[in-house]
Amino acid sequence: MDHTPTEQHGPTGPTAPARSAAFGRTSTHDLSAPPPDLYGRPRADRFLRGLTAFDRHYGPALGSPGLRRNPRRPAARPTAPLCLVVVSHRQVADEVVELLLADPAGGPLPGWQPGAHLRLTLPSGRERHYSLCGDPADRATYRIAVRRIADGGGGSVEIHEELHVGARLTVRRPRNGFAFCGEPVPLLVAGGIGVTPLLPIAREAERRGLDWHLVYAGRSSGSMPYLDELRALAPDRLTLLTGRIPTGAELLAPARPGAAVYCCGPAPMLAAVQRALDGSPATALHFERFGAAPITDGRPFSVQLGTGGPVLPVPADRSALDVLREARPDLPYSCRQGFCGTCQVSVAAGSPEHRDRRLTAEERAAGALLPCVSRAAEGDTLVLEV
Repeated sequence: MDHTPTEQHGPTGPTAPARSAAFGRTSTHDLSAPPPDLYGRPRADRFLRGLTAFDRHYGPALGSPGLRRNPRRPAARPTAPLCLVVVSHRQVADEVVELLLADPAGGPLPGWQPGAHLRLTLPSGRERHYSLCGDPADRATYRIAVRRIADGGGGSVEIHEELHVGARLTVRRPRNGFAFCGEPVPLLVAGGIGVTPLLPIAREAERRGLDWHLVYAGRSSGSMPYLDELRALAPDRLTLLTGRIPTGAELLAPARPGAAVYCCGPAPMLAAVQRALDGSPATALHFERFGAAPITDGRPFSVQLGTGGPVLPVPADRSALDVLREARPDLPYSCRQGFCGTCQVSVAAGSPEHRDRRLTAEERAAGALLPCVSRAAEGDTLVLEV
């Protein structure tokens, strides 16, 4: 699955974006506030609140770096990317190919947990994220599955047509923003290629003896990868919905009291599940998106390609990245969610409204901008160096 960020919701709607360790981005909650609990809810711990307030007030005067990092612990060193080779390329469903990636020297690969993904740098230079859908116990290969999107950004077409056996590519080590928390009653909801991160979660739930169930929706059985694996794993825990668009109530119908829902699929499916959550016995929702989230509170503004360059209007319902790519088709991008940093540009003039999950305050002050999510006030113009 072309990977996008995780969010977590409670039964009454959004509580907070999930932690972002999966893409190396920073958490979106306020670092000056006490960290939230597993589901993003604010902690009520009085001691922790008091300690945070003390640090915020007295830390700068004492020269303390604050609660952000233990000063005794050395700063984390960036890990080198992996150079992997394609050892298998096969079709596993209509318009879906599976790749197995391995170390060219045959060495073991870094470990990972269900829900993790890889960031691939393709031979063209495009960067894309794909969920790992194999067995975490297999340290010899990584398995991903990619659906061909003919009118997409070209990454899936390149993988289908050019990444054959023997091809090499650069891969960032596995990151996880869709971690399985091991709740006793998990309900997994997959739409098409969205089954890829859920397949390892299903295997882990079965290994732990949990009372899990998977609802798998798709256009037809031929378009749904890994059906045979799921049927072999636990046929009585599988509900298939094909040939139509199911409602949120249908997708959540197998939910048991206290169920934690893990959902991955297209935006309409996620919206349907969110709307139906309150009417179900489920108590938590974790999900990943296929593409960019709908723009909320968007207002029209403009971007200018350098001082004296053309001015491009950005409608309220479109991102600056989409508009920029019409003028500069070679502008790189990947996640379209404001956390990978691939589309970063520089602001030469104007006041942006930053909505990303990656840039630090210092980077923003220096003019960095992620146009996939960030905007400007209505009527304003951002002069960009692209």
